[in-house]
Amino acid sequence: MTENSDTNTDIEPTSSTRVRFRGISPRAYEHPADRGAMATLRAVPGVASVLKAVAGMWNERAERLFAVASAIRVGENQYPKINRLRLDCAETLDLDTTPDLFVTRHPVANAYAIGIDKPFIVLTTGLVEALDLESLRVVVGHETGHVLSGHNVLRTLLMRLLRLQATVQWVPIGALGLRAVIAALMEWYRKAELTADRAGLLCSQDPAAALRQHVYMAGGTSMSDIDIPEFMQQAKEYEEVDDIRDSILKLMTVENMSHPFAVVRAAQLQRWAASEEYRAILAGDYLRRSDDQPSSSMMDDIKSAGRSYKESWSNSTDPLAKVLADVGEAMSGAAGKVFSRFGGRSEDEPNVSDDR
Repeated sequence: MTENSDTNTDIEPTSSTRVRFRGISPRAYEHPADRGAMATLRAVPGVASVLKAVAGMWNERAERLFAVASAIRVGENQYPKINRLRLDCAETLDLDTTPDLFVTRHPVANAYAIGIDKPFIVLTTGLVEALDLESLRVVVGHETGHVLSGHNVLRTLLMRLLRLQATVQWVPIGALGLRAVIAALMEWYRKAELTADRAGLLCSQDPAAALRQHVYMAGGTSMSDIDIPEFMQQAKEYEEVDDIRDSILKLMTVENMSHPFAVVRAAQLQRWAASEEYRAILAGDYLRRSDDQPSSSMMDDIKSAGRSYKESWSNSTDPLAKVLADVGEAMSGAAGKVFSRFGGRSEDEPNVSDDR
């Protein structure tokens, strides 16, 4: 967060209760794990070449034409209430261009933002029919956040790679290389969802509506049938397993998932909704795009994410997390000593004597 003398002038009401965040940078609310996963993605050998090649293999115009021909384009005369949400969310996050939004017939509740040059948002009828209007605002804000962050570019390439994967299974080396890139993309996208969840909350500014959306995705049909403290206790049970076998099962389960579990997402977002960081953004203390300087290197992103991971691991009761934390601490110390012997030193680390 940054100090800004004209903080209050950047906050404009979009309704009687919500405010608009002029020029907000997505890094103002970015989940640290998102940044760390992106750094890891950039480190995967050949990933840049693969993504560049795949980007040129499909015509984005065809994807948009398919949406125009097979779904309902939201506007003043078609789904006008959803159109209001579309406009409100783009205004709240201060997007230069409001993305198009389509509603497509599908029973499974889903939403996504795709496209590279001109991204657009798609909602399924399963989602539209299930959620109340304010919970739907959270979803539209979530997808708008993906567009602001540029997540839609990599998500589009991930979808294309998943289609391509089936065609190269018979080439062992090609399949393994493609699987590595897809695995890295899936890990990044799971973390990017946590950032977009925060964008959805900023658009709605209603933690209860955000919680209702996650409850539904977890299996709730009516809030009257759900005990919220017990629901949140499920996330605690998942996060605080005490058997390392369960920890390994967790890793194996999420490997091929594009989204984190709904209960876990609910707990993560509700914690952020109660944080000082969220309150500061609502008050106008946030990083602006005009002041945002991209990380100069992958190491900057890793260090930033590392601080969050270290805090998370330190507070976790997960036995595998504790083992990884201990190993990471040992490796970090050893690497620092080796690095120092070659004359390198981090800006925020003290000198390490050569006679150690």
